[in-house]
Amino acid sequence: MLPPSLPRGIPAAGSERGAGRKVSKEATATATMHAMSTQMRALMSKAAARRRLSVPAAFVLALAAAGVARPALAQHVAVIVNGAPITTYDIEQRTKFNTLSTHKTPGRQEVIEELIDEKLKVQAGQRYKLEVSDGDVDNAFANMAKRMHLTSEQLTGALAHAGVDAQTLKARIKADIAWQQIVRGKFQSSLQVRDKDVFAKLASTNKDDKKEVGYEYLLRPILFIVQPGASEQVIDGRKREAEALRVRFESCDSGLNFARALRDVAVRDQIVKSSADLAPALRKILDEVAVGKLTSPEITPQGVQMFALCAKRENKVDSAATQETRNEMFQEQFQAKSKRYLDELRRGSMIEVK
Repeated sequence: MLPPSLPRGIPAAGSERGAGRKVSKEATATATMHAMSTQMRALMSKAAARRRLSVPAAFVLALAAAGVARPALAQHVAVIVNGAPITTYDIEQRTKFNTLSTHKTPGRQEVIEELIDEKLKVQAGQRYKLEVSDGDVDNAFANMAKRMHLTSEQLTGALAHAGVDAQTLKARIKADIAWQQIVRGKFQSSLQVRDKDVFAKLASTNKDDKKEVGYEYLLRPILFIVQPGASEQVIDGRKREAEALRVRFESCDSGLNFARALRDVAVRDQIVKSSADLAPALRKILDEVAVGKLTSPEITPQGVQMFALCAKRENKVDSAATQETRNEMFQEQFQAKSKRYLDELRRGSMIEVK
């Protein structure tokens, strides 16, 4: 029997146009991935206080308190899902991870149900010839670590301090990546969020969107390059050079050409950011910068960076309240379709509990 064809729309992330505007990138992730990332970031928030990449002592102690890594016990098959085993080790590892990320110890059956769902998601992806590569998973893992101000290696080590193998998190990531694309492709036409529906919900929930105007910011990153391992004196010197440019920078037309002529300075391609996609603190920074001026210098791993604000345009449709409502509506639709399809897969599967 031939495998089913890939659901229409996979994996074109930018295809949600027409009846409604494109949902923001964050909204396309599943609620599971969003909750997982939020929970982990909250747990590891102390790590963000350190600018260096060393694992903070407080963070390590917090993880260590959750349980010291121990050699794995002999594995026994606990459940078989369409021929794919779930072992007692899988259950133990997922229990530790969920306890770590939620601060609550889940029941064994709850963990088993979660692992069954993941098996079904991955198997659905395989039927549609949708392979999630190790590279895709590693990139998602690295991005999660980056949001916690850690490297992949540090996140792996921090999990190990709690007795959690990083593979248990990566298995969850893999299932969610595949499932997101399957559901979006299979139900693409019904996952559209129309502007009139968004505005109707805004009116019904009494969210005041009239006083809030969204903006699009046209930015040009300017980087004063600093070589890895440079001394504090070198970094401070580059920062003074950046401040000097900031003082004399009057417009993007003349200022960018002047910046390009400076030693070891890179002027990056233009980027466009919507106020709805920025954190309030970042919106405040950009709103306080006049058009044609530079933001304050920031130290990054590549050097000292500033942003030239070349234009600022009103964008009523993409105000923060509108975008938040649009994302909420998309997530509601996604969750409903996801649950319905997962229930359908369960009914057609052979699940054997040992």
